Amino acid sequence: MRVLRRTLGALLALGLAPALLTACAAARGDDARPGDDPPAALAPFDRLLPAPVSARAEGPGYTLGPGTVIRTGPGPGEEVRRVGELLAEQLRGPSGLPLPVVDGAQGDGIRLRIDRDSEGVGDEGYRLESRPGGITLTARTPAGLFHAGQTLRQLLPRSGPGAVPGGTVTDRPRFAYRGAMIDIARHHFTVEQVMRYVDQLAQYKVNALHVHLTDDQGWRLAVDSWPRLAEYGGGTEVGGGPGGYWTKDDYRRLVAHAAERYVDVVPEIDMPGHVNAALASYPELTCDGKAPERYTGIKVGFSSLCVGKERTYEFVDDVLGELAALTPGRYLHIGGDEAHQTPAADYAAFMDRAQAVVGRHGKTVVAWHQLASARPAPGAVIQYWGHDRTPAAEKAAVSAAAAAGHRLILSPADRLYLDMKYDAATKPGLAWAGYVPVKRAYSWDPGAYLAGVPESAVLGVEAPLWTETVATRGDWELMAFPRVLGLAELGWSPAGALDWASYSRRLAAQGPRLDAQGIAYHKAPDVPWS
Repeated sequence: MRVLRRTLGALLALGLAPALLTACAAARGDDARPGDDPPAALAPFDRLLPAPVSARAEGPGYTLGPGTVIRTGPGPGEEVRRVGELLAEQLRGPSGLPLPVVDGAQGDGIRLRIDRDSEGVGDEGYRLESRPGGITLTARTPAGLFHAGQTLRQLLPRSGPGAVPGGTVTDRPRFAYRGAMIDIARHHFTVEQVMRYVDQLAQYKVNALHVHLTDDQGWRLAVDSWPRLAEYGGGTEVGGGPGGYWTKDDYRRLVAHAAERYVDVVPEIDMPGHVNAALASYPELTCDGKAPERYTGIKVGFSSLCVGKERTYEFVDDVLGELAALTPGRYLHIGGDEAHQTPAADYAAFMDRAQAVVGRHGKTVVAWHQLASARPAPGAVIQYWGHDRTPAAEKAAVSAAAAAGHRLILSPADRLYLDMKYDAATKPGLAWAGYVPVKRAYSWDPGAYLAGVPESAVLGVEAPLWTETVATRGDWELMAFPRVLGLAELGWSPAGALDWASYSRRLAAQGPRLDAQGIAYHKAPDVPWS
């Protein structure tokens, strides 16, 4: 009870919704035993995920029917209309309603409004109001309107026309960067499969997709100036399968699809290690001029570009230049992890030059946290992937980088690595960072995770899915869901709303929605699934 009172007190201090407090109080059965009565079903505002800043149920709401329209305006018309069209597409299937999109803000229906002076919502937040005369979504930006639409989807029935209860949601994200990563290098996945993941993530307000494009086992993106990278280096994968690669048009399709859902694509070319596929394709990138065999195992840390060759830096400039031209987002990820075959001085010198290339192409560097032990360029973002057993010196280097002004993306392996097994019975996955059950993945605070790193230094959080043991969509979704929903809440919701008892009930309420979308997810035993 003392824990519950402290949690409720924090929620009240933050002005969170009575509906959420009710859900939190009702969730005292976190340690329910077999045979106990199941908890009562949550009301619509109580089951929102991620938890909003404020949600207040009040009075009658709005019922959607055959005459309901989506109204876009006032605001920057073309982009707001695109948001309206996508929302209509997302709602038509479940509701069976036509939901035409019309210009103009007057009249009943679902109204999308841009208000640059809207207070308390920031650049990605929104206000949703449901009344008998209609539903009004208000935001400062089209991105905020998109997020409001995703909240509206959760308030509607999963199928058939229905009513949105009366009330108001006011919401904004805690962190600017809320990401997930997919590794298409160890096992090749098509762009259509990755686009499906974007759809799944965006509905929970995830706004970044990090794509690990290259590794020892495969090079997955065509590069015009170095064609054998994809044609030969992309021709295998873990286990010896045929591999494959994306054309530039494939990549452009992903970027465009993600942008429509306000998800930025962050591409990664890992270097100076994890490069066997590149070395096998172009032996001039090795120090001895000999091409290694293509690799289909899962060991790491055995390959390195030849740091002393100028040809290496021509390669880096060509590859990153072509990738930058394809990528409208601000970030290019250059890896930098597990470069065990690159001496420390050579590593630092290489990363100096690679970071300069990124800057010349107008992008901001992101790299794994090993860069913190070298010389991060001004503005470089450090992605921390350590865990409870990470050496103190590594953590101290990351803290020092944060103190020097570098923002951090937190991806602790024993919390957010989606390829870690849930438990001993999980078939796919690895366990080098330990088992990561759903509760452990959720139960930590990114703003207070690393000693000496204040919340202001945390750009956000990201959940990577490495694919050494993941070869099918079914395994991918099993490992990602439902843990990636916890990532979404950690990145979006206020710190005072992070409570396992409340979250586990709201997560359980998402189960039928995941089922309806055909998502294969792990039914964690400590979540009260219906």
